[in-house]
Amino acid sequence: MSDERFEFSRRLQQAMSAAGYEPRPAILFRLFNARYTGRSVSFQSASRWLGGRSLPEQDKLQVLAELFGVAPQALRFGDAPRVAETHGEWNALGAHERSVINSFLALPVRQRELVGELVKALAQTERKSAR
Repeated sequence: MSDERFEFSRRLQQAMSAAGYEPRPAILFRLFNARYTGRSVSFQSASRWLGGRSLPEQDKLQVLAELFGVAPQALRFGDAPRVAETHGEWNALGAHERSVINSFLALPVRQRELVGELVKALAQTERKSAR
């Protein structure tokens, strides 16, 4: 087992646990295939992902990340700090805006998607009325 595959399996197990699921192949198999719109994966594939014997393709990684509410790159590569990461814009926000953003980030993935769609629709309406 490669370190890369092992680390991915560890992150996948942690993501499942954090989302309230026991990290077992049968559970992953059912959850994944209920959400994935492509060709379903086998029980063995789910077992290999959790056992550190293989890595999912990018489209499947995307679905796994959405299922468990984590960023795809964090699931695949971990949370390594970024060299050029700055927080200037965050620090410029007021306490109320930060509180709203933190509340948004605490929502389940589907609710965040709905809020995002609402914000985009409101922004488009505002741009149209400003013309």
